[in-house]
Amino acid sequence: YSVNRAPLLEILAQRATDLNVDVRYEHAAEDLSEFADADLIVVADGANSRTRQRYAEEFGTQVGHGRNPYIWLGTDRVFDMFTFDFEETPEGWIWFHAYPSSAGISTFIVECQDTTWRGLGLDQMGPDDTVRLLERIFADQLRGGSLISHSRGKPAAWQRFTQVYNQTWLHENVVLIGDAAHTTHFTIGSGTRLAMLDAIVLAQCLFDHGDMTAALKEFDEQGHAQLRLAQTAARTSMAWFENVDRYADRNAVDFTFAMAGRHGLQPPWRYQQHRINQNLLVRKGKRLAGVGQRWLRARRRGESWR
Repeated sequence: YSVNRAPLLEILAQRATDLNVDVRYEHAAEDLSEFADADLIVVADGANSRTRQRYAEEFGTQVGHGRNPYIWLGTDRVFDMFTFDFEETPEGWIWFHAYPSSAGISTFIVECQDTTWRGLGLDQMGPDDTVRLLERIFADQLRGGSLISHSRGKPAAWQRFTQVYNQTWLHENVVLIGDAAHTTHFTIGSGTRLAMLDAIVLAQCLFDHGDMTAALKEFDEQGHAQLRLAQTAARTSMAWFENVDRYADRNAVDFTFAMAGRHGLQPPWRYQQHRINQNLLVRKGKRLAGVGQRWLRARRRGESWR
């Protein structure tokens, strides 16, 4: 949450250019024969990877889908922190996850259970009617802001989360990373981070080994092992939101504790800590301590920080 998506992409693209990488935008890599002279092909084309689908048997690909429909929107109401909001409608609960993503724009993901989605008629609505209805439902939180549906010339569409698992990320000289290799539900907010970690670990394995076969084998084994906890947390988080109506009758403090602890069983003292954190002074103190810790770490790295 320390850098928005657009500046992050600019930084990475500039770094690649500085290293004389031949960066080609809007160029679909459909056929791997285009890279026949490459020692290694790194496939990072997302959860719907065409390359992975073409070699699904070789990768041991398993694909599933979550139950809840969701839609990925934007809004010109800028949220300064990660925000959840749950609204009760006559057809059931509907909620959003929002966070700042670029200058003047926040990401705004709307999710609900299938019965609510159909009951509200969202399964039958076009993009414009969908946006208008969601703006009415979340009017208090949008505070006069509007929702943005169009991105890259196309309106956003309802989806169900794609769960991707591969028994191996390797096939000959092809290696999968990021969502092409594995997906984690967006409610834990780790997709980009895990994709970058894949790239870092892959680079380190190649650096450490003179033999590429050994390097790729270590990357595959190490990556699968390190990903287990994140994928387990993501599965339980997705399941919690798919059954959110089980917790909706709780008061605000207990509901937020259930949501915060959705990744697994919590020790009893965590609930007491959660109740203490409801005190405004305690929260302010923790926030100041966090700011101080970030400042200290930046100083140790020799970076300026504000």
